[in-house]
Amino acid sequence: MKARRNKKQVPSFRKLIKTSKVKLENKLKNKQFKQQSTIKKYRKEQRKLRQAVKDAVSKKPFPLEDPKSKRPVKRIEREEEDEEEALPLDMLDEDDLQLIKDLGQKASFLTRDLSSSEPVHIKKRKHESVIEKYEKVPRTLQTAPEKELIHLLPIKDKSGIIPQTREKPVTAIQQEEEEEEEPEVEEEVIEEPRQELTIEEHVIERKKKLQDKKIQIATLASAILSDPESHIKKLKELRAMLMEQDPDVAVTVRKLAIISLMELFKDITPSYKIRPLTEAEKSAKIRKETQKLREFEEGLVSQYKFYLENLEQIVKDWKQRKLKKSNVVSLKAYKGLAEVAVKSLCELLVALPHFNFHNNIIVLIVPLMNDGSKSVSEMCCEAVKKLFKQDKLGQASLGVIKVISGFVKGRNYEVRPEMLKTFLCLRIKEVEVKKDTEDINKPKRFMTFKEKRKTLSRMQRKWKKAEEKLERELREAEASESTEKKLKLHTETLNIVFVTYFRILKKAQKSPLLPAVLEGLAKFAHLINVEFFDDLLVVLHTLIESGDLSYQESLHCVQTAFHILSGQGDVLNIDPMKFYTHLYKTLFTLHAGATNDGIEIVLHCLDVMLTKRRKQVSHQRALAFIKRLCTLALQVLPNSSIGLLAMTRILMHTFPRTDLLLDNESQGSGVFLPELEEPEYCNAQNTALWELHALRRHYHPIVRRFAAHLLAGAPSEGSEALKPELSRRSALELFEAYSMAEMTFNPPVESFNSKKKDKFLQGDAFLNEDLNQLIKRYCDEAAPERPLDFTKCLKTSSR
Repeated sequence: MKARRNKKQVPSFRKLIKTSKVKLENKLKNKQFKQQSTIKKYRKEQRKLRQAVKDAVSKKPFPLEDPKSKRPVKRIEREEEDEEEALPLDMLDEDDLQLIKDLGQKASFLTRDLSSSEPVHIKKRKHESVIEKYEKVPRTLQTAPEKELIHLLPIKDKSGIIPQTREKPVTAIQQEEEEEEEPEVEEEVIEEPRQELTIEEHVIERKKKLQDKKIQIATLASAILSDPESHIKKLKELRAMLMEQDPDVAVTVRKLAIISLMELFKDITPSYKIRPLTEAEKSAKIRKETQKLREFEEGLVSQYKFYLENLEQIVKDWKQRKLKKSNVVSLKAYKGLAEVAVKSLCELLVALPHFNFHNNIIVLIVPLMNDGSKSVSEMCCEAVKKLFKQDKLGQASLGVIKVISGFVKGRNYEVRPEMLKTFLCLRIKEVEVKKDTEDINKPKRFMTFKEKRKTLSRMQRKWKKAEEKLERELREAEASESTEKKLKLHTETLNIVFVTYFRILKKAQKSPLLPAVLEGLAKFAHLINVEFFDDLLVVLHTLIESGDLSYQESLHCVQTAFHILSGQGDVLNIDPMKFYTHLYKTLFTLHAGATNDGIEIVLHCLDVMLTKRRKQVSHQRALAFIKRLCTLALQVLPNSSIGLLAMTRILMHTFPRTDLLLDNESQGSGVFLPELEEPEYCNAQNTALWELHALRRHYHPIVRRFAAHLLAGAPSEGSEALKPELSRRSALELFEAYSMAEMTFNPPVESFNSKKKDKFLQGDAFLNEDLNQLIKRYCDEAAPERPLDFTKCLKTSSR
């Protein structure tokens, strides 16, 4: 018969290859689990053995006695009591009990002391005393525990085989277990009483400590800067100095550590955001350089995170007036420490907008913009303004705007106006428009190969190919950021800004935030959607008519309204006559005192209302505004007078028929009514610019020059024409150029050098001859000596 074939087939090599990864992973896990369990068992046995040896050593050794000799009665009784406690005698038969007693009389392993080194059945010497037996017992000393050895492969030499061993490394888990098993007795250290130092010695010692700490910080920082990838772990040592415990130098050292770490992070941080690795990337095999770079990035991100957490904790402790248990830093010194922490956060906000945890810094900085401390609030606001100005793409600005908008809404609009004034620094000049306008600037299309072959020769095709390649490279180099992405971010940012503004206009019209809102609307009004124009103009007119606004706020309302109408509002059929009337009425509220700064807003408004809308402005309105501007120039500071006269010059060039104000003869019927608030009906054509004659005698040379220029009819050529440095500047530029904010003459007064005279007249030469003779006569006369009696004067005064 044939041998029975084995049904279980041996798996082929191909099947072994197809073994699932899950199965292999399970096998590996089982193998590791078995190894760990055997290691645990081995550790447990070793622990038990060590414990047994300790117990045996700690017991006092008893020498063996002759079992035949009589034992003391007390010991026999004690042993019987132990046996009774150890064994339940009621459950044993009499035969078994007798057998146990007989065995107890003999020396065996049960009755032997483990600490004895003698064999069991040694014959006892007759003259051996108990003391000698005790002396023979080996003494145990408190030595270090024997270390486990690992047997390695032996080495063969001429002399023979030499065994090789190595100490088994002790893991952290084993050390913890041994520490738990053997708690060390803490020795009481008696501190020696410190000698009290004088103030001078204390100052010298503090300087020495501080110098050592400075050297330590400088050494660590220079090592990190020299090779950041290799010395990234030294950031941890430097960060540990943020918790300095020496009360003499704690505050200074912590401040130095905060600033040093901030500068280090600014220098060694890469120009990209570090993302966490995926599981596939962690398991993949990589080169040593890549692994080193990954370790550097992971260490940098973790240390940067811990550093920001430390700064946040410092600021929170200061805000909550909370001190640590150690009380190393006083509450008064903690404010300075917190200000340094806030300054570092502001620097990192501006310097690292692309790096990790930037949103976390924003969340920390925005509430501090509304802080009670003026220095902290200004510091944070300036940092946000700087970030807005340098942010070209708009990603960081969008994050800040979102947090500020939510914060203002959460505080029910009770925040500092400076928070909303930061919006004015946004770099937004254009937003997304309709798709129809995108077809205007179509991208340049390159010629196809067939078109080139039809129209160009071989050499021309070659040149054309090289030219197109160069043009593509230039286009890629210039387009650093996508224009579409930039417009999208700017549109989203502006939407949030307008939502914040409109909420305040609707719900908090009497809020101190209103001036900042109106100023912001005036700047970004040309970017507002046309759908909101009607409602916004109604709200602005209502605010002006309410009478609750200051002169500056009302001027901002007028400026916003005309910015709206000058942009996309041209298509709307809206008559802004009421805004012209309000500006005409408000001009006389300005003077040389506190309201002088409002001239800047007036110049902005006049430029938008009269110059840019010249076709919609009537002749009577232009005459009324020119007359009122010249009158206003008499009662403001010199720089404001120069700005107003420059605006008058522009209006006289824009409306040539206004030169009739330079003539004495009146035209038309009626009398000029300067007190009337309507510019259309004040009969300005029946007056003259007599104010220019008064300004011609002004103490400021530029004011005199402008007045003479306007009286001559504002010519562009001739003796009365202005110099190019005056004629080419706008009214706003002249207003800022001749500002007197520094309380000095601008331009400075020229010093006249007096000519030196050959002869110097004496003092007598300036006097009259008769007066000289009179003076000499009285000087030559001797004064009679009379007694001085002051009592008369006292009596008369008392009466």
